[in-house]
Formats: sequence, structure tokens, C-alpha cells
Amino acid sequence: MTDPKRPHDTGDFVFDARQELSGMLADGLDHPSTKPVLVWAALGAVAGAALPFVSIGMGLAAGAGYKFYKRVRPD
Repeated sequence: MTDPKRPHDTGDFVFDARQELSGMLADGLDHPSTKPVLVWAALGAVAGAALPFVSIGMGLAAGAGYKFYKRVRPD
């Protein structure tokens, strides 16, 4: 079944991730995925600062990566 909100979903994760990332880079903050990914990156950075043995950068990357993955593969 095709999601009407994601008309270009091909089922290939790498292709879909490249399309999503190129859209985010082209549209900037106007793209619907940019703001949620940035929010989760900030939350990950805060969590990384609070947790021992986890750096801020690692938390930032984990938060942004998680939300980006969930935007590409919502199920």
C-alpha cells in the first residue's frame, strides 16, 4: 500500500534516505523532516551530556539518526 504522504517511497532504504536527505538539504527548514530531526538531535545532545560515558556529539548523532530513520521508515 502506498502512503499518500510519501509518494516516492520505493521500499529501498538507501534510495529513500538519499531522497529524504536531498530534500532536507534543498528545502532547509521548510522541509517537513528538518525540524523534527533537529529537535531529536538537540534532545540526544542533552541526554549525551547527562549520561556518563556518552559524549554530546554521540548523543546528537544518535538522536538525529534515530529520528531520520523513523522519518524514512515510519513503521
